[in-house]
Amino acid sequence: MIRHRRTVAFLLAAVIPAAVVLSGCSLVDEVVYQQRSERFSTVTELTTDWAGSAPWVPDDADDIRIRESMNGNVVVMLVSSEAELDGGLCAEVERQSGPSYALEGAPDPYAATGAYACGDWTVIAADGGWYGWTPNDPEERTASPS
Repeated sequence: MIRHRRTVAFLLAAVIPAAVVLSGCSLVDEVVYQQRSERFSTVTELTTDWAGSAPWVPDDADDIRIRESMNGNVVVMLVSSEAELDGGLCAEVERQSGPSYALEGAPDPYAATGAYACGDWTVIAADGGWYGWTPNDPEERTASPS
């Protein structure tokens, strides 16, 4: 009976950490860091499957990557797009805010002096697209046409 308990204890000690590792970093991000990452292939997927709102994202955007706080109040987004930002939604401003999270492949926001204020979002040009974050600075938000 003791040997059986040791075997079970050993298996549990091996299986539980393996399950955590195999589930990926998302579980650790959600539990420890209170953030999650999502990826969408199209703007249609983004607008139907994501609880947040990013009206500045161009209609042709694809490979949309998001990292956000579990409550959705802090978000960074990197999108691939050939389109310009909508002038009715975004205005050029001096960058005053920075993102709370980082995304692999995103440009260094602190190297950018200019940005676009798009409502609650600040957006800068990225290689082949756009990189945005929210919340932004109140002055950026005030300068936004939306």
